[in-house]
Amino acid sequence: MYDFITMGSATLDAFIETDAANIVSVSSVSTKKEFMAYPYGAKIEIDKFDFQTGGGAINTAANFASLGFKTSTIIKIGDEIQSEKVMSSLRNFGIDTSNVVRSKEHKTGFSIILTSFQGDRTVLAHRGANAKLKTDDINFNAIKKSKWLYLAPLNGDSTKVLDKVADFAEDHGVNLAINLGTSSIKQGKKNLIKTLKTAEIIILNKDEASMLTEIEVRPDTKTEKFSDDIIHPDVIKMLKELNFGDGRITIITDGKNGVYAYDSKKFYQCCEFPAKVVSTLGAGDAFASAFTASLVKTDGDIEKSLKYASVVAASIVEHFGAQCGFLTFDEIKDRLKKHPEFKVNIMKK
Repeated sequence: MYDFITMGSATLDAFIETDAANIVSVSSVSTKKEFMAYPYGAKIEIDKFDFQTGGGAINTAANFASLGFKTSTIIKIGDEIQSEKVMSSLRNFGIDTSNVVRSKEHKTGFSIILTSFQGDRTVLAHRGANAKLKTDDINFNAIKKSKWLYLAPLNGDSTKVLDKVADFAEDHGVNLAINLGTSSIKQGKKNLIKTLKTAEIIILNKDEASMLTEIEVRPDTKTEKFSDDIIHPDVIKMLKELNFGDGRITIITDGKNGVYAYDSKKFYQCCEFPAKVVSTLGAGDAFASAFTASLVKTDGDIEKSLKYASVVAASIVEHFGAQCGFLTFDEIKDRLKKHPEFKVNIMKK
């Protein structure tokens, strides 16, 4: 019996950090975008370089295991030397590897992560075997023996397993938490509705939620100042549209602006926990998995779970790597004691 099984991507990540990155902002009347830029044709000096394992399924499994839960993962990797690094990492975290799928046809996923002086990052990703997970690869018997299934973003052809996996979890009383990636979201809400309605917890970042609901978050204008609201009215619309009642929880993360949640009765807003940002990579996975784990640990206390998850995410961004900085529940509580002012804003429906 497992407490959690995660499913999603697994990668070998090459982290590259250099202060030579330029942050370029481009604004229009309705949008603002930022780009990481380097001089064209130049040779750039690297300040820091490292190889680590990553991917949503591994990042979240490592967090669940670090929080003391019996954890396994369903991932598809290659059968080359890079895959051994992934397997070694899983074993080091005490994650069960019996459900890992090895492929001789496809290479293990690989990413190059470019980190800026601000701590944000741009990721160049080769999906590899991550995009080739098939229904026949999945050990459904293992899912049946788990209390929770956490679906991290799936890529390429792997998105085709979503409905069957969600249906199986529901039919066998397995709780489901999902963090949809852009590959799945591009299918449109209509094609994802079955999976969305099945999930006890839905977690998206603001851009993903906007893409899925087709609701744009309006910027401040001369006549309207939305930034004065605790939760932007357009984010409230997203939370409502993605919540299907019956005690289900919808979460939208918003980077440095914190996180928002809705349980069909109350809205919650939680700011970032204080941290010195080194790299934001893995913060989303850390928050999502820590929230899900904390909800189990606290018997469904959303307010406390948001605090716990924010502390874990803050610890991750203080380190160079998506799997560095995990905390135990005792360590989370100790950090919260040092910041009694840290709170969650709660608003009724």
